[in-house]
Amino acid sequence: IVRQVAAFNPYSLILIDQAETPLHSLRLEIKNKWKEVKAHTIVADIANKSRMERIFMDATPDYIYHAAAYKHVPMMADLAVKYNATKFVMVSTDKAVNPTNVMGCSKRISEIYVQSLARHIENTRTCRTQFITTRFGNVLGSNGSVIPFFREQIKRGGPVTVTHPEITRYFMTIPEACQLVLEAGSMGRGGEIYIFDMGNPVRILDLAKRMIRLSGQQNNVRIEFTGLRHGEKLYEELLSNAEHTKPTHNDKIMVATVREYEYDEANRLITEMIEQSFEYDDMVNVGNMKRMVPEFKSVNSVFELLDETGEKGEGGGVRSEG
Repeated sequence: IVRQVAAFNPYSLILIDQAETPLHSLRLEIKNKWKEVKAHTIVADIANKSRMERIFMDATPDYIYHAAAYKHVPMMADLAVKYNATKFVMVSTDKAVNPTNVMGCSKRISEIYVQSLARHIENTRTCRTQFITTRFGNVLGSNGSVIPFFREQIKRGGPVTVTHPEITRYFMTIPEACQLVLEAGSMGRGGEIYIFDMGNPVRILDLAKRMIRLSGQQNNVRIEFTGLRHGEKLYEELLSNAEHTKPTHNDKIMVATVREYEYDEANRLITEMIEQSFEYDDMVNVGNMKRMVPEFKSVNSVFELLDETGEKGEGGGVRSEG
């Protein structure tokens, strides 16, 4: 995203990450390729509220791209409002649709908060900040991607580990994903959840076989099936059955019409969830997540017990649309 934005010669770029080495490398690259761009690199954990408050106070950014995983989206969104940012773009995931694990559900809760806040701002006209969410699948070559993982396993002589012979995933290249995030952020007016056309899903077994073949090691490297991990789906979805899409001028980008939550209720549920999380009781914490996102059904996990007993309760403050 930084590389694509730098090409448009912005007044300044503020890069925040807690991984200092890649942040430093990117700063050197910007200095070499885009000498006129003022790029400020800040090593910080975005879950540190006081640290982020100071950064926002000093920088007053116009556009915010929230691409951090498992972090405090509500806190970042609130700071965007407080410091009157123009746009806040949140990068979500297909794992937020009918989530089967805590990570996917946490992303869905992030979507809920951002969208409900956008609607609240639209109704009350309290500030100018527009909140946009983008939702897509796996990005080739990104941190944690299966491609470099398989490459390393092949280099070591195998085995290449695949969880299940029928598991499939959607894939997109890094430049394409970044371009669509930027375009969706630009066209959004607040409250939209944009989904991207990811093409056809890829069977991970076929991907592993092809990589082994291209390496010339097909006679030396075997494939081993390890079984689905906790909360892992055989296939990912970009929309749940209850959701619909509307087209945009870009045939690669669609607007999802999803169930929406009232801001006050969403804010209350998330606040309670955060407060109870300090008790460090996984069953209570996951139960609270299931209460807020009733379509969250655990798979291959101890938390399936919560689905069987119905302890999660029912989601509140929900209104349907579309």
